[in-house]
Amino acid sequence: MRIRGDGGGDEEEAAMAVVSAPPQHLVFAYYITGHGFGHATRALEVVRHLIAAGHDVHVVTGAPEFVFTTEISSPNLHIRKVLLDCGAVQADALTVDRLASLEKYHQTAVMPRESILRTEVEWLNTIKADLVVSDVVPVACRAAADAGIRSVCVTNFSWDFIYAEYVVVAGHHHRSIVWQIAEDYSHCEFLLRLPGYCPMPAFRDVIDVPLVVRRLHKSRSEVRKELGIKDDVKVVIFNFGGQPAGWKLKKEWLPDGWLCLVCGASETQELPPNFIKLAKDAYTPDLMAASDCMLGKIGYGTVSEALAYKLPFVFVRRDYFNEEPFLRNMLEHYQCGVEMVRRDLLTGHWKPYLQRAMTLHPCYDGPINGGEVAAHILQDTAVGKKYISGKLSGARRLRDAIVLGYQLQRAPGRDVGIPDWYSVSEKEIGVRPAPTYHEVNGSAESSFEDFEILHGDIQGLTDTMAFLTSLSGLVGNDPRSPEKQSRERVAASVFFDWEEEIYVARAPGRLDVMGGIADYSGSLVLQMPIREACHVAIQRSNPMKQKLWKHTQARQLANGGAVPLLQIVSFGSELSNRAPTFDMDLSDFMDGDKPISYDKAKEYFSQDPSQKWAAYVAGTILVLMTELGVVFTDSMSILVSSSVPEGKGVSSSASVEVASMSAIAAAYGLNIPPRDLAILCQKVENRIVGAPCGVMDQMTSACGEANKLLAMICQPAEVKELVSIPTHIRFWGLDSGIRHSVGGTDYGSVRVGTYMGRKMIKCAASDLLSESLPSCPPIQSGNTNSDEYEEHGVDLLKSEASLEYLCNLPPHRYEAVYARDIPEIITGDAFLEKYGDHNDAVTTVDPKRSYCVKAPTRHPIYENFRVEAFKALLTAAKTVEQLSALGELMYQCHYSYNACGLGSDGTDRLVNMVQEVQHRKTSQDVGPSLFGAKITGGGSGGSVCVIGKNCLKSSEEIFEIQKRYKAATGYLPIVFEGSSPGAGNIS
Repeated sequence: MRIRGDGGGDEEEAAMAVVSAPPQHLVFAYYITGHGFGHATRALEVVRHLIAAGHDVHVVTGAPEFVFTTEISSPNLHIRKVLLDCGAVQADALTVDRLASLEKYHQTAVMPRESILRTEVEWLNTIKADLVVSDVVPVACRAAADAGIRSVCVTNFSWDFIYAEYVVVAGHHHRSIVWQIAEDYSHCEFLLRLPGYCPMPAFRDVIDVPLVVRRLHKSRSEVRKELGIKDDVKVVIFNFGGQPAGWKLKKEWLPDGWLCLVCGASETQELPPNFIKLAKDAYTPDLMAASDCMLGKIGYGTVSEALAYKLPFVFVRRDYFNEEPFLRNMLEHYQCGVEMVRRDLLTGHWKPYLQRAMTLHPCYDGPINGGEVAAHILQDTAVGKKYISGKLSGARRLRDAIVLGYQLQRAPGRDVGIPDWYSVSEKEIGVRPAPTYHEVNGSAESSFEDFEILHGDIQGLTDTMAFLTSLSGLVGNDPRSPEKQSRERVAASVFFDWEEEIYVARAPGRLDVMGGIADYSGSLVLQMPIREACHVAIQRSNPMKQKLWKHTQARQLANGGAVPLLQIVSFGSELSNRAPTFDMDLSDFMDGDKPISYDKAKEYFSQDPSQKWAAYVAGTILVLMTELGVVFTDSMSILVSSSVPEGKGVSSSASVEVASMSAIAAAYGLNIPPRDLAILCQKVENRIVGAPCGVMDQMTSACGEANKLLAMICQPAEVKELVSIPTHIRFWGLDSGIRHSVGGTDYGSVRVGTYMGRKMIKCAASDLLSESLPSCPPIQSGNTNSDEYEEHGVDLLKSEASLEYLCNLPPHRYEAVYARDIPEIITGDAFLEKYGDHNDAVTTVDPKRSYCVKAPTRHPIYENFRVEAFKALLTAAKTVEQLSALGELMYQCHYSYNACGLGSDGTDRLVNMVQEVQHRKTSQDVGPSLFGAKITGGGSGGSVCVIGKNCLKSSEEIFEIQKRYKAATGYLPIVFEGSSPGAGNIS
């Protein structure tokens, strides 16, 4: 057995020795998480081997006792029904409720933590446990340490990694949960890591073990004989817990002659004759081995047993189950998985998926005795054997779990696994010769001999040339080739007709230099379009001639024939664990003879969160239908490829929206000015996606120019000018590794607080106005200046009583008249009772929530002033004082974000590093090259913008900060440098 102490690298080989009883009798305390059935079934195998070796095992679980007692009949098995964590709370059978998961964990494990620890330490001492085993209950490791007992974890994922993603949506006030979990795990001696594992940064040392699977009791023929099923009948086992209420399975959902074994069906559920209801306590492994394929949800239990028994697995993606991508990639690597679109599961379009499953050749040939191997290691550890050498121990010390967790979740090199069977259906295409490539000045360029550029110019943009090269490479791609191909390229290669026109649009991301979240309060903002961009290729086609994926065609045939259809492929989507393809009938956007409402569209895309990303692309179609009355009668095939990284605060979503709408507009001959197009794209994000962002992102992506700052007054979207960046100044973006989301609760709650503050100011101004307008005429004082002042004061109050944008209120007026009356915090119900509504169309006030008001109100008022000053300073003399003043304005903005609750540890660390470099003394004493930094965009992670001299020294210092950040956190930041034109400046 090879042992590694750093938890990385290739999968290890593990021992396969039979568990034999050591000289002494041992007592194990085995804690099992409350997340799902699979943890209990895999723990069962380890427990079974420990008991067979003569030891006592006390199982701490919330799972039903029969899971263990049906397999183990021994007085050495002790079951204690206690739940010490909650796992992931499900909104439905396929979706995790991320906020509810964190809140439930807080109630279950955080609030009673001290009591839990006292109870568990006392219990462990009472049973005289020799070793604590956890799968993978965090507090068990800490309790073991407090009791002076060694502990080991057995798992393929850890809760710090899973919950770190949930914090983005639920709010960073929950991040202490992640830190506490990671700290608990750090008390564990080592991790027995199962195949299909996630990154688990909290564990110091790792031993890999084989698959843990339950043993078979009966042969395939025995099971079929008991069920009365002939050997030549095709059987699918439907292993899907938590079926939607009222869901009726139908006979026609199966291919002719097939039977379906249904697990977990309710006693009252009626099934058609080709569906067989299984008993609640039916032994699933035997039934799986007797079937020809399985249909269900991915979990460790289903995946491990499908691999072990070489059973093709048709699976439906689950949303926010963050361990799923790693299990899915393992399934597909061993040719054992076919992904089914959720809509097809629920509507019964099962046939093409089941038929595809029959063509697979599962090839997993690794060991499946992980239960035996794990038991052997646990037994040796309990008697004092050291499996981890001293010199390696501690190589994976606890680090910043959030920063590292995000970095590892999106680690380069992860298999971008998608369904690999997207091949053209009966509508065959002629395979044309693959394009040729030539070396030009040392770099590969396509000759583009497969394409004729009919209109437009790539303007020397190397990324556009690379995209066209990639597109050209799809021309000769044969999806039936036996060679392993990029599966998302297979999906894209078969839905374009290469003899017809394809329209390509490009839109960049943006770096928020100044302005940020003050945009929705009407501030002046300064934005720079970055080098990274999104490309979208679109082709219109007659519905009768459109090339369809097999499952799409099957659904169309079932629904009565060809109708206008939208098919989308998004390259790289798996990096964020979402479905890489999307398709829909365009008629779904119609309600009679009118487009559906934005609320209905939002609900439509929210039904399947793994495909919610498609709202950014398909939503542009609905907005064009609704706002401009465009009628779409053709089908569309759309390919999206973006180099703008997601969650970095550089407007990846805006670039997708702008590129998508620009490509559609070009394909349909719509002449939409860039400003209007940006406002339409904002409607996509606000009304269909449901993210309450301002308009600056879309405006920069549509209207920006390379190497210039877009100066825009967001009232609602007026471009003031394009400000050239002085040649002695340079801007960089540095990514913190902490995922940012304008859909997160931090961003939304700050916006709510801002609008609450505006409403309070308007109400206060109205009250003051009423007091300054008495019913009787004023006494003549004879002081003309005083009268004019009073008249001017009344005019001010009138304008402030009807204040539309907070940024129109000068800082001195805010401080003189209103600041003292704005509360720091107010509850939603208190605000609603006193003020009614906050008058924001894209957010709602939660009566049960407390909102910060003072800091979010103050921020845009002062930020507008800072941006005005920043813009004026850009044209000042080229001096160190100029750069210092610009940098100071950026620092002030950064700390104002923090006051609003939109900061993060990672962005603070980067800003502090810039300050350290700026103020350090050097022997040459040539002065600083970097002068300021600030968090960008919506905050709560993402990137920081840095200002400095345009010189070699400043670039060296940026890369120094990049390396220092990696040394401190384990994450190497992306550096954004360079600029490129907006979509409206490319023709």
